[in-house]
Amino acid sequence: MKTVVIYNSQTGFTKRYAQWIAEAAGADCLEFSEAKKKSMAEYEAIVFGGWACGGGISKLGWFKGNIDQWTGKKLVVFCVGASPIENPEVEPALKKNFTEPELEKVRIFYCPGGMNYEKMPVPSRLMMRMFIKMLKAKKDKTEAEQEMIKVISASYDISDKKYVEPVLECLKE
Repeated sequence: MKTVVIYNSQTGFTKRYAQWIAEAAGADCLEFSEAKKKSMAEYEAIVFGGWACGGGISKLGWFKGNIDQWTGKKLVVFCVGASPIENPEVEPALKKNFTEPELEKVRIFYCPGGMNYEKMPVPSRLMMRMFIKMLKAKKDKTEAEQEMIKVISASYDISDKKYVEPVLECLKE
């Protein structure tokens, strides 16, 4: 099955997952800015990866805008975020990005990445600093909020090649 993996990455985690998927699936791997200029007619499967951004998936609008013209193709979306895969909020947040009819056409997956403040654009770093400051200032913090402050106060990497396995299995179906 001729497959393309398209990704939009801000700090490198989504790019890493896209490359792992493409390598294992024998697929072409294209950065979003290159892919949006190219026809996808030759591909039987289109895999799109974006990073989590305030509950959304970066550049997902482009992918969703093309779903109807990609009828008959296998469509897969993976989202890379800073939360561990065990976080119960991940799956509902992912599904909110799609309508019910879209969910019938697209398979969605989550891959934990991390935070890389060194590669993060200045506006994003500032936003994260403000969020951390707001959390720290909050009175009566929950245990989860206290843990979040510890986790997101510095860069970390929880990405792992094992998280691409469900995507690869989906492509084999």
